[in-house]
Amino acid sequence: MTKRSELRPPGVRIHEGGATAVPVARTSWAWIVGTFFGIGRLKPGPGTWASLAALALWYIGLDAARLSGWSAALVTLAGALVVVLIGIPASTIVERESGHTDPGFVVIDEVAGQWVALAIAPLDVGHGLLAFALFRFFDIVKPWPVRSLERLHGGTGIVLDDVAAGAYGLLVMWLVRMWW
Repeated sequence: MTKRSELRPPGVRIHEGGATAVPVARTSWAWIVGTFFGIGRLKPGPGTWASLAALALWYIGLDAARLSGWSAALVTLAGALVVVLIGIPASTIVERESGHTDPGFVVIDEVAGQWVALAIAPLDVGHGLLAFALFRFFDIVKPWPVRSLERLHGGTGIVLDDVAAGAYGLLVMWLVRMWW
């Protein structure tokens, strides 16, 4: 026989008078990752702030490591992959615990997408800002299939649409690199 408490949805406590909502405890690591250390709480435009932070980390990290060319591209893409692998479960948890679908304060997806767009950019301010602008443009406009990826369940949709927007930015950066 199933107990009444086993039938309750998460965050709801059953008592004699009926069901009442109880605040759901936050999973600290997921909120730290999902908001990218709180950057997702900045206003206005938390996604833009997260993209700028990702650009700064990319620039400072590659400059400190003295990486360029293919080694910089591989490190950048590896970083984006790590962010995707951690960001999907973190985003799923934060979405569930916040009660909001694709909450705007979850910005780890912008970090992943921005690093994809930056992958082949030379380590200079001009190319970095161009990759930033391209990623933000494609993230806002959401051309096909970016918009359809957004509809995937939980953190998968939250993160993969930005990775696809970053891939569009990467493609344009590749074309730009042919002439600049």
